[in-house]
Amino acid sequence: MQKIVRLQAIEKLIASEKIASQEALLRKLEDAGIKCTQATLSRDMRRLGVSRIPDGEGGYMYSLAASGKSPAGPEPAVNLLSVISDIVEARGLLVIRTIPGHANATAYFIDNSRRYEIAGTIAGDDTILVIPRNGISLKQLYSCLEMIMPGLHNKIKRKAPESRAE
Repeated sequence: MQKIVRLQAIEKLIASEKIASQEALLRKLEDAGIKCTQATLSRDMRRLGVSRIPDGEGGYMYSLAASGKSPAGPEPAVNLLSVISDIVEARGLLVIRTIPGHANATAYFIDNSRRYEIAGTIAGDDTILVIPRNGISLKQLYSCLEMIMPGLHNKIKRKAPESRAE
């Protein structure tokens, strides 16, 4: 099983369900067709920044530290979705266009999310190049960005390729 798929499955399960133990998480992963050892699960959870928090009923449950926010700090002051104007695919990379003056802050937020799918970003005044790690598909990259900035999928405009008469 591909590591990225396993990490995304762990993240989705913890975000959507109340899970109290690694054994329970291993069972849910197995039910989803993903097999891994307890040691691998433990490493993956550490990499994702998973922690145990009180569940309000006298027990504990797992929680994602980032939860759509940068682990380096609180939510950014500017609503990032409001500054993004377009997203374009370019040979396995993504180009994000922002309103002028906001690309650096947006790229900083993306980089500091410390997502394993993203190798890094390069930003100008109103344009960001998002560079995925080797083996990461555009679908996985979109999913990752959606986790960083919930609601981003509403900004994506799928355009049919134009036919050119030559």
